[in-house]
Amino acid sequence: MPEYSKSPDIIAKLTPEQYRVTQQSGTERPGTGEYLHNKQPGIYVDIVSGEPLFASSDKYESGCGWPSFTKPIANVRELHDSSHGMMRTEVRSSHGDSHLGHVFPDGPRDRGGLRYCINSASLRFVHRDDMEAQGYGEYLDQVEDVR
Repeated sequence: MPEYSKSPDIIAKLTPEQYRVTQQSGTERPGTGEYLHNKQPGIYVDIVSGEPLFASSDKYESGCGWPSFTKPIANVRELHDSSHGMMRTEVRSSHGDSHLGHVFPDGPRDRGGLRYCINSASLRFVHRDDMEAQGYGEYLDQVEDVR
């Protein structure tokens, strides 16, 4: 089992936007994220630690302006967030402690009712074809087949 952790070397290589989002709990502008319209099969991992977070099979179009998922595959912590005068649930990666986004109870009812609203800047996408070679083979069963 791989060890995932927050790496100072990787943090130093983040773009200013990735740093602002993951390390300073920022939010990218809606509609601007790299993975908003990604429909390729694979998994999304923490850009800092590499820990697997979400599968493409759980991604859906919510219309909110950020990539949305119905559930995580692993390595996600949920924390109370009362910033900006709102009561929300923040989502952070378990090992990298990266800010990912927030979870809301307005997702598809037939898929559990949750909407994990996630910043693309906190993610790295690993295509299904590359998962085994990059050490994520154990998650292949959670990703839809390439069609």
